[in-house]
Amino acid sequence: MVTARRSFVGTLPVASMPRLCGMLAGSDGEIGFELEFGRDELGMAYLDVRADAPLSVTCQRSLEPFVLPVSVCNRLGLIRSEREESGLSPDCEPLLVEDDGKLMLVEVIEDELLLALPLVPVNPDSQLPEEVTSPPADESADEGRTDNPFAVLRELKK
Repeated sequence: MVTARRSFVGTLPVASMPRLCGMLAGSDGEIGFELEFGRDELGMAYLDVRADAPLSVTCQRSLEPFVLPVSVCNRLGLIRSEREESGLSPDCEPLLVEDDGKLMLVEVIEDELLLALPLVPVNPDSQLPEEVTSPPADESADEGRTDNPFAVLRELKK
């Protein structure tokens, strides 16, 4: 595929990726992808991976699901041993290929989407619950308190 400079365009259901589904709030939707094989100016084999997916994740602020648009655009340098990694151009991430030269393209797309997911997804439109943001209802107990918490240290200094 590298020599023929093959490319693939298509869609995959999110549900076809079990590792990705384990990180999501739901497995609905489709992933649009483009894959392109080739060689760079140094003669190294590469795979360009582009994928776009609206993924349903759980907001860690409100604990409610929301749709997060995830977009991936990476160049993966195809290597057969770790020694070949030093020959890759700086804009390539290494992808270790088995000796038989076969790649599971669905797994490559799934890996890239997993890496693109935020560690702590937060919906930009979410707000903290009111009980967290509102002042305590019983403020009168705090108003009568005028002692300085550092007063004990002042006494030690004397």
